[in-house]
Amino acid sequence: MMSSRSPRMLRGLSLLAAVFALGLVMFGAFVRLSNAGLSCPDWPTCYGQVSWPQHAQAVAKADAAFPDRPYEAHKAWREQVHRFLAGTLGVLVLVLALLASWRKRSARLAVIAAAVLAAIGVGLYIGGEHRWSSLLAAGAIALPLFAAMGLKRPGAWRICVLALAVIIFQAMLGMWTVTLLLKPIVVMGHLLGGIATFALLAYAALRFAGVGAPDDRMADLRRLVAFGIVLLFGQIALGGWTSANYAALACGYGPGSFPQCLNQWLPATDFHQGFVLWRGIGVNYEGGVLDMAARSAIQLAHRIGALVVFCYLGWLSHKVVRRGLYGLGVGIAVVLVCQVLLGISNVYFGLPLMVATAHNGVAAVLLFTLLATLARTQRRQDESMFLSLGRH
Repeated sequence: MMSSRSPRMLRGLSLLAAVFALGLVMFGAFVRLSNAGLSCPDWPTCYGQVSWPQHAQAVAKADAAFPDRPYEAHKAWREQVHRFLAGTLGVLVLVLALLASWRKRSARLAVIAAAVLAAIGVGLYIGGEHRWSSLLAAGAIALPLFAAMGLKRPGAWRICVLALAVIIFQAMLGMWTVTLLLKPIVVMGHLLGGIATFALLAYAALRFAGVGAPDDRMADLRRLVAFGIVLLFGQIALGGWTSANYAALACGYGPGSFPQCLNQWLPATDFHQGFVLWRGIGVNYEGGVLDMAARSAIQLAHRIGALVVFCYLGWLSHKVVRRGLYGLGVGIAVVLVCQVLLGISNVYFGLPLMVATAHNGVAAVLLFTLLATLARTQRRQDESMFLSLGRH
């Protein structure tokens, strides 16, 4: 049986993992926006090495092995460091899942089996056994899902187990990002997976910290906040689609790029081609494959989505303040304005790398303000109750 310190350990570790996940989301955006997504043409190694080629002999060997993808040192380290950081987060989430499931033997064994299957799957993938690797990965994802559903504990405990399934799937998306040559639907999914991982860990940390209300008097506000989270997640997906299709500057930059697009209020657009989600396998999507009309349609859709989210969250922040949650309401409003200004700056100044990276990070922070508000409107969980659950 786990010691009475387990809730305290879960609280501290979930907070650490959430902060780490936020940093990883921003570093992943930095890698993607600096066009380093294919700088290591294999996975999980980089030109066959655990780290990346650093000496002349290793570089020559890498270029010979991958003649279609010449080695670029200033990009390769970014991609491989991102993988190392993702692996570190995976270990943190695994420890969280073990702590959360330890009291129930079947759940504990499911978590351990998932970790073993995932590790074997990676080894098989490196050995070229891609079909078996995928089957084991599917099993590694399913086991924590079943364990989380069968865990008779408050939601935060189940979330810790669920996060393991999400991060294993996120690893598969990272693999497919490379093997499917930056296919937009995969790149967007990888971004959403990172955001979802951060959201789960952050929400668990909030609940373990005791954030909540003494009763259900804010149930109506909770529904409004939940809808805001769904709306924001959809807008993040649109942002990911914009980035994955290299449509961030489809309306140009500088004067005439905002609020107009290419100095026009109604530029030529092709929404049908802009939102074709699957275009087959074998196409290299680095740099994008869409024409300007399709990219303009994506950029305009992202702007319309931003306007809708801005109006709704602006109204929601006012509602939150009116209900007495002043700090949370002001926090939503301030981060929302910062996010909009960063988005406009991206377009106007030609997508500066640091501004574009910050745009991704602040989107996650905005999501956190909504998660904190959601947690504050739910009935508070008492950690002493966790220990009375025994082996259930």
